[in-house]
Amino acid sequence: MKDKKQSLLRQRFLNKYRLVILKEDSYEEKFSYRLSGLNIFLLSSLLAGVIISLTTSLIAFTPLKEYIPGYDSTLLRANAVKNIEIVDSLTRVVYNNQKFINSVGAVISGDIQKNDIETNLSSTINPSTKANIKITLEDSVLRKIVEKEDRFNALEPANKKVDFVLFSPVVGKISSNFDPSLRHYGIDIALPLKTPVKSIAAGSVVFSELTVQTGHVIIIKHLFGLVSVYKHNDSGLIRQGDLIESGQVIAFSGNSGEITTGPHLHFELWREGSPVDPTEYINFE
Repeated sequence: MKDKKQSLLRQRFLNKYRLVILKEDSYEEKFSYRLSGLNIFLLSSLLAGVIISLTTSLIAFTPLKEYIPGYDSTLLRANAVKNIEIVDSLTRVVYNNQKFINSVGAVISGDIQKNDIETNLSSTINPSTKANIKITLEDSVLRKIVEKEDRFNALEPANKKVDFVLFSPVVGKISSNFDPSLRHYGIDIALPLKTPVKSIAAGSVVFSELTVQTGHVIIIKHLFGLVSVYKHNDSGLIRQGDLIESGQVIAFSGNSGEITTGPHLHFELWREGSPVDPTEYINFE
């Protein structure tokens, strides 16, 4: 039975047929072609292969593939690369802004560790020269005298390590000195209420808001890596983003905030991310 079916199938493939094209009105034969089932199968397979090859070539090597759902275009790839670069740049900007915001927050709250300060200060000293420096007692005394006399001289020599002059924010008596060991990163200056507070130098305001612990706080960024901080103000005259000139009145002194013992200005000076003693740069008397 199985052999009979195979024989019938083989016979169908090998039987000869004639394809005839006749003229309709006169039945005149115009074209005839002799073929078998196997010829029809092979011809259909060849035609299907040619169609598939042409379609694949059109999709692979022409812009037609851009109109097929699921395929990306050249413009789309270029935009994707551009967006990746933009996202990478924005990520760096966000990271730097967050780092700066954290630094400003640490300045406002005074939440900075002593080890961080010592690390920043020690990183500025070359270890190879640190061991070779040997200063006698007489040299130290003479150096202190010269620095105290020339520290506030506006006509400073070109080779002096301090290449800028800072304006005193207020004039008054210092009631509390700079002491990083007690996490007191600035100085307190006793003042009457509503005393004008001035900017030590030109710069841009990065913070000017009322805080719970230290009252109205103003932070200004200057050149040479300097940042000045003014706390416990009664009110501020500037806003974040303002450009400030040297000696410009920015606030009035007060007694605002929870951490205060009377009318005064708490002033901090930061350089390259580390707090420094303001009296080494500014004369407050």
